[in-house]
Amino acid sequence: MLPVYYIAHDIISSLGFNSEENAQNLFANRGGIEKMTDSYFLPESFCASKVDDERLENSFNAIKNKSEFTRFEKLILCSVSNALAKTNIDINSRETLIIISSTKGNIDLLEEKKKHRFESDRVNLWKSAVMVQHFFNSPNKPIIISHACISGVAAQIVAKRHIESGQYKNVVVVGSDMVTPFVASGFQSFMALSPNPCKPFDKTRDGLSLGEGVATIILSSDKSKLESESVFTLLSGSITNDANHISGPSRNGEGLYLAIQNTLKEDPDTKIDFINAHGTATVYNDEMESIAFCRSGLTDVPVNSFKGYIGHTLGAAGVIETVMSILSMENNLLVKSLGYDSCGITHPLNIITTNRHAEINSCLKVASGFGGCNAAVLIQKQPR
Repeated sequence: MLPVYYIAHDIISSLGFNSEENAQNLFANRGGIEKMTDSYFLPESFCASKVDDERLENSFNAIKNKSEFTRFEKLILCSVSNALAKTNIDINSRETLIIISSTKGNIDLLEEKKKHRFESDRVNLWKSAVMVQHFFNSPNKPIIISHACISGVAAQIVAKRHIESGQYKNVVVVGSDMVTPFVASGFQSFMALSPNPCKPFDKTRDGLSLGEGVATIILSSDKSKLESESVFTLLSGSITNDANHISGPSRNGEGLYLAIQNTLKEDPDTKIDFINAHGTATVYNDEMESIAFCRSGLTDVPVNSFKGYIGHTLGAAGVIETVMSILSMENNLLVKSLGYDSCGITHPLNIITTNRHAEINSCLKVASGFGGCNAAVLIQKQPR
């Protein structure tokens, strides 16, 4: 099968408007989660990380055409444009596919004051995909991956399969979601929102923080198009479902355990240098992950969660957090899991409590979501 390389990437989040800005703040352990008191979202305050609206408009105005785009679409167009600028990948080629990862897309267009600003079908993810396709003049219909919170990791696995099969040489994977009243009220109905910035795996954790953002990863079978001095390869990946509950994770971590096992058995000799966990800071998710890692024999491997920095970005999380993991690997830096102080899980893990330099040649990235879905990818770094 053809190899699959990470060629270029970009992040727009509360930490910055490109990968470099995000890395600078991430490595300085600066979080972007703030207290939200705007009643537009919820009557009560909650914590979330938001993309700066003024910077987004300025970034979009630099690339816009005559069409009108929603905030969700602007995020995608800005990030994809940033990533494309770093490589000579031709997005107009029939050899290049676009995959969009999102859970909610333009869900804010259901709101009374917004629903008449765009045509009614704009609330559908497929319509956003058409808008993105037309903006970039892509000859290929984009693929939508909307699979709860594993969407971003699942999108990379789908991209890998398309490249390995020879259907496409390049795949642009972009994940995006926003903080909206619909999303905030949904998680609040589960009593899942913390009144403070989230604390993954900590004994005082009391819920998640919402986040929004977008990230783009360009994958290719041609490593000559790399922007980096190192070669990052998507070695393997797996998607599973434990069918445990509509929202609650399996108590024995079965689905995530199987995803990890399926991923690692493809490259059994690869030593895992660190794990970027899903790490939502909810009681049941963090416990489930600890069980799955323990069952997989990975309790000694350094583990972190990036959600203490940017919150849970839903369908964008798997893409944003993969880019952050690659940035960590590029700099051989194990990044502190922000918000963690003392162990709050029954199967203790090697949580990264302070930044430290180490040789990082591989990363296991995992994700879990509603409906019992789980996904894992194994990323390897080699000298160019």
